[in-house]
Amino acid sequence: MTDITPLNAAPDLAEQAYRAIIDAICDGRYVAGQRITQEALAESLAVSRQPILQALLLLKRDGLVIDAGGRGVMVAPLTADHIANLYQVRSVLDGLAAREAARRQANLSFRLIGAGRAATRGRDLRAMIEADIAFHRAIYEAAGNPLLLQAAERNWNHIRRIMGATLSQAGARHAVWDEHEKMLELIVSGRPDAAQQQALLHCEKAGESLVARLGSVNDSGSDKTIHSSPDANPGSSSSSSSSSSSSSSPNSNLNSNLPSDTHQRRQA
Repeated sequence: MTDITPLNAAPDLAEQAYRAIIDAICDGRYVAGQRITQEALAESLAVSRQPILQALLLLKRDGLVIDAGGRGVMVAPLTADHIANLYQVRSVLDGLAAREAARRQANLSFRLIGAGRAATRGRDLRAMIEADIAFHRAIYEAAGNPLLLQAAERNWNHIRRIMGATLSQAGARHAVWDEHEKMLELIVSGRPDAAQQQALLHCEKAGESLVARLGSVNDSGSDKTIHSSPDANPGSSSSSSSSSSSSSSPNSNLNSNLPSDTHQRRQA
């Protein structure tokens, strides 16, 4: 039998760095178009450059960062085409998940709504994203088709990032959870067609709102990407959801070392 080298049980530093940087991108500590370098990341996360290099290669593969020319990379922009394409796929998957969960008349807890509304009353953007992810993940799990969740998870980090852009707008937060509550009511009452339609409308509305916001920003000539609003605090959450993929990742120690004030930590 061929010998295989035993695996190291300790969390992989490259994976931890990868997750920590993703969290920083999703909650707005690193904004679209911001340049970041291996040196700065290694210093912030207190690790060598090797795991940072590996993490950045994974992030480039995922399309979350792009080469900046010369040294370093920059956070990929949120373009109208990217948002529209992502939400076109998401609406189909979310709609099917809601339909199947309603067909099974899944007994989803309305505590998901309470947790989301509680998060919106705070200023912790990461907690808002985690509550949103927990809600949608619960629906996917209730659908009873693991392939649906796997398909959604391929774009989960991009969705988390766009959720951050949506939830950074104070006026949009409560409306999002009103729509979530309506969707949940339709699922638990066993109305597949209506639940699917509500999920589709929810995604379409979110996508159209972000594309419109991007267009208005571009028309002003001040920028070409969506940034997080300063009214939301991207600081770490003290009560993250156990259902969120980000909250269960092994990056909590590394993550706390990334900059909390994005604009003061820009790399030239």
